[in-house]
Amino acid sequence: MTPAGKEQEEVPRVVIRDKRRLDPETGELREPASGVSPEGPAPDLPGAVPDPAQELAERTADLQRVSAEYANYRRRVDRDRLASAEQAAAQLLFALLPILDTIDRARQHGDLTGAFAAVAEQLEGTLDKIGLTAFGEVGDGFDPTRHEAVMHSTSPDVDQPSCVEVMRRGYSFGERLLRPAMVAVAEPQSPAPAASPEAGG
Repeated sequence: MTPAGKEQEEVPRVVIRDKRRLDPETGELREPASGVSPEGPAPDLPGAVPDPAQELAERTADLQRVSAEYANYRRRVDRDRLASAEQAAAQLLFALLPILDTIDRARQHGDLTGAFAAVAEQLEGTLDKIGLTAFGEVGDGFDPTRHEAVMHSTSPDVDQPSCVEVMRRGYSFGERLLRPAMVAVAEPQSPAPAASPEAGG
């Protein structure tokens, strides 16, 4: 018989491995194969059962990470929303400042009377509740971060640079400076130089 015919007659060899942990004849526990844990198959084998404690730890870590990311996202969104609201309110209040300047001028000239006075007081009260704060009074110490000096002079009545006239009040909204106050500043007079004694003779 030719080698080719011999190959056709050969039947593939089938290998059957008994992987049962209990011996079917004696009922006793078989010794595990080398490299296999007696608790079960190795985790990298197909059909391996993962360790529940490890799975729980991994899922808990994932949940904590996602929760932290979501909390950070919420804080960032709330902070951005608050900043946007403050920016919009500041823009609206800045647009109303010329109206408040007109009210101040009318008050200075005695024209703030009748219904106009009532409306002006109501407007100023509402803006005060929102958080708009006016500043700039005669006698205030000069602060270059809050005052815009348009006139300078010296005076014996002040001991530090002070506002002696307010041309236009300044306004702030919370921690935000909307507009500095326009003022005239007086500085203390320098003491007169002492006369040098004349040489004797």
